[in-house]
Amino acid sequence: MLGRVFHYAVDAVLISTVVAGVRRSSGFTPQTELITDDTMRSVAERYLGVGETILDMIQGTAVNSHYFKRDTRR
Repeated sequence: MLGRVFHYAVDAVLISTVVAGVRRSSGFTPQTELITDDTMRSVAERYLGVGETILDMIQGTAVNSHYFKRDTRR
């Protein structure tokens, strides 16, 4: 049971991170303003904030790693 909960939590963080990546690369973001309940809106914004934090950590690791290099063809 605990393994399944952990699996779902990791999946939720991964989905939030993908949404953060889409937001940064395309500018499209979920419209949390459409959520009428203040508590649920706050939960959704915090959930999306977790993805932003994870994406920042991944980018920081990539910048400081010798396994990655900047592609200058763009």
